[in-house]
Amino acid sequence: MSEQPASTSEQPASTGESTSTVIVAAVANLGIAVAKAVAGVISGSSAMLSEAAHSVADTVTELLLLTSLKRSAKPADEDHPLGYGPERYIWALLAAVATFVGGAVFSVYDGIHTLIHGENPGDPLVSYIVLGVAFLLEGYSLSTGVRQVRAEAARLGAPAGRYLRQTPDTAVKAVVLEDTAALAGLLLAAGGLLGAQLTGSGVWDGVASVLIGVLLVFVAWVLGRSNAQLLIGRPLPEPVREAVRDEILTVPHIVDVLELTTIIQGPAEILIAAKVDFRDASSARQVEWACEEAEEQLRERFPAIRRVYLDPTPGLAQERPAASSK
Repeated sequence: MSEQPASTSEQPASTGESTSTVIVAAVANLGIAVAKAVAGVISGSSAMLSEAAHSVADTVTELLLLTSLKRSAKPADEDHPLGYGPERYIWALLAAVATFVGGAVFSVYDGIHTLIHGENPGDPLVSYIVLGVAFLLEGYSLSTGVRQVRAEAARLGAPAGRYLRQTPDTAVKAVVLEDTAALAGLLLAAGGLLGAQLTGSGVWDGVASVLIGVLLVFVAWVLGRSNAQLLIGRPLPEPVREAVRDEILTVPHIVDVLELTTIIQGPAEILIAAKVDFRDASSARQVEWACEEAEEQLRERFPAIRRVYLDPTPGLAQERPAASSK
């Protein structure tokens, strides 16, 4: 039982669920961005304008994630024999850049500008109302993502936190992280408004804006790092690799796995390549059968595995005599 959760922790949520989660987040952020911008202009709040930029960046991010989901779902063809799965991570990486440039940079700049030049706070009532409504909408969007994460984690028998860290489905990971950051940003903006209202100083608002920018830098870094690792070629976790190795060794005629390579090409596209030592007495037909059987067993136990390449290779015990005879 201890190995099974690990062996399935890399399997993704369905593309349909991820698409729904991203669409909910995109619609919520678009409406929130407009409301925050209006409230920011009325109140003169730097933090509110930073939050508007935050929501705009999140909306752009979700549009890029939707693009990634659509383009990565294309089937393999002659020009791309291994499929389009990695394209998901290219667009998701661009989404992380959009979060950094569109949200973080603007927020930090606007906050520093407010700290240096000051601001004339207007009526914060509209901003408080918008922040309250935005909190409810962001909370609903976050709950959609969290429900998907928990459902997938429960189905795979893995803790939700571990699933979120390891999942190659970076679309749902981006929604959960960005919505969590959005809720934290709303609290910071409310704190900046309240501080400015109580003290009459725009310093509080400027500090809140800078902190929102720092928060977005962190989110962009986490998402960018996750997608960069998957683009470079992230293997399955060690416990999963061991489970794959053990599964191959259950096939008759296979006596050892000399080398095992695993690559995550997409949330539902894992490639397995291995150098395998077969029994010396195995016939060519038995070797062929064993290769087919190993592939079938792997796909049955790990549904995310799409390609299995096994290379019959002499073991060390067979290589030594040949080497010594030279």
